[in-house]
Amino acid sequence: MRAVVLGAAAGGGFPQWNSNAAACRRARAGDPAARARTQASLAVTADGERWFLLNAAPDLRRQIEVTPVLHPREGLRSSPIAGVVLTGGDVDAIAGLLTLRERQPFTIYATACVLGVLDANSIFEVLARDVVTRQPVPLGRETPLLAPDGTPSGLAIELFAVPGKVPLYLETPGAVPPIVEGEEIVGVALSDGTKRLFFIPGCAAMTTRLARRLRGAELVFFDATLFTDDEMIRSGAGEKTGRRMGHMSNAGADGSIAALAPLEIGRKICIHINNTNPILLDDSPERAALEAAGWEVAYDGMDVTL
Repeated sequence: MRAVVLGAAAGGGFPQWNSNAAACRRARAGDPAARARTQASLAVTADGERWFLLNAAPDLRRQIEVTPVLHPREGLRSSPIAGVVLTGGDVDAIAGLLTLRERQPFTIYATACVLGVLDANSIFEVLARDVVTRQPVPLGRETPLLAPDGTPSGLAIELFAVPGKVPLYLETPGAVPPIVEGEEIVGVALSDGTKRLFFIPGCAAMTTRLARRLRGAELVFFDATLFTDDEMIRSGAGEKTGRRMGHMSNAGADGSIAALAPLEIGRKICIHINNTNPILLDDSPERAALEAAGWEVAYDGMDVTL
């Protein structure tokens, strides 16, 4: 099983288009210690021929163009992209679907709740239903990923609930959205029958059930939106804490570094990293602390084989 990181950043990317913060200026200037990143997504395969995307970021067209394994290979029009697995209905997870609208067969795999978000917005009807299949995936049940012709790809997914919140555009104005744990926000366990990786780009808290699931995992891509909960407030970049946005932070007693430390995970890779998070900078003390704790920081083009 092979996974290619198409994008490692949180919504807005790095550098974010309207950010003049020092880290974003370094990325724009081409500083090799401040590598630019697009928004979070993976491409995965068991056979090197049929690929499945984990989320469809707004940057998807660019991500495809810089990733040769996703280029057309035969005929006038074709694509090795056989499907897209969605972990939620946030803009940075679904907007890239609109890039895939040229009547190319593939399957969208998601919970009924997330598919309902697509159904409720008619713009997604550009993905013609006679060509693009929308496949509901129940929580906790292994579901095979199939090629558009129905043949097995060698991969299967299990979607599972993680604590999170509804997308920003679905929040009730003036109300603090509750943290939910259901079909709205999910993690993905991806298996080829022998190896398994986890993809969890959004998680508001570590629960006993989630810790039990991740214990002993070979590879986990995990939410690394912020380093500290009040990071955006202290930097002047926003007024929300990480908890308010539905994300754990890296640091702190209830952060991901501490939460995953005792779980005996083979490789822990940060993904969905906000432009304010100093772990994006190779030379930051926060990056050094993260790496000392046994973590890696994902970057666009990172290629992992299990």
